[in-house]
Amino acid sequence: MNPSYDRLEQAREDYEHHLRTCRQCEADGAKCPVAKHLRRLYNNLLRSA
Repeated sequence: MNPSYDRLEQAREDYEHHLRTCRQCEADGAKCPVAKHLRRLYNNLLRSA
């Protein structure tokens, strides 16, 4: 596997896992700052891939 693809997949998995387990994201229906940060990391990796 390509190392950049592995990092991209890991970032996506981290983001999705956070959304499933974060109480704040689930209770508010809005993304918490950590979720926004993880999504930003994923988007940056996606752009650079």
